Amino acid sequence: MLKKPGIFSGVKFKSWQPKMMFYLTNLNFMRFFTESPPTLEEGVDVQAMSALDAWKHSEYFCRNYVLIGLVDELYNVYFRIPSAKELWDTLERKYKTEDTGTKKHNVTRFLDFKMIDSKTLMSQVQDLQILICDIIFEGMTFNETFQVAAMIEKLPPSSVDFKNYHKHKRKEMTVEDLVFRVRIEEDNRVALKGTKVEVSAKANMVEHG
Repeated sequence: MLKKPGIFSGVKFKSWQPKMMFYLTNLNFMRFFTESPPTLEEGVDVQAMSALDAWKHSEYFCRNYVLIGLVDELYNVYFRIPSAKELWDTLERKYKTEDTGTKKHNVTRFLDFKMIDSKTLMSQVQDLQILICDIIFEGMTFNETFQVAAMIEKLPPSSVDFKNYHKHKRKEMTVEDLVFRVRIEEDNRVALKGTKVEVSAKANMVEHG
């Protein structure tokens, strides 16, 4: 029986990666890191549709074999990545060059990390979560209250009201609670922006009409 590789915790990626590649090669899944899904031509082609369904089914298993090869903390960060290829490429970019001498580098990155208004809140929160995970797996201890406080402090300038409100609640919140509230805050911003655009468009129509 083919033995599964060990669980990747964020360190020694160069040791874990070839074991996972060997495992996926034996399952005939490595192809999903280079292939694109079959394309469907115009018209109904039952055979082509079946081929696409089969490809998606196997690609789904490939992606999840990689995900279950990660510790829970990393799984929770990366499970939203939709394809096996994108997941694999992301892990390579993140960890392949960071196996040695990263502890000091990651602490410096954490201290310098500041969110900016030109990027989405959730993408930056995810980047910060990954950075915290990396530091924890290198042997440092961040309790949850500290993580929540750090995330709040690193929010961008446009989130000053959100930041000030949640500063007083940081001891009551988990990281998961804060991430949930940040997601709602971002969704509300998107909805408000869409409403403003719609109102502006209607005003222009009335004015020019």
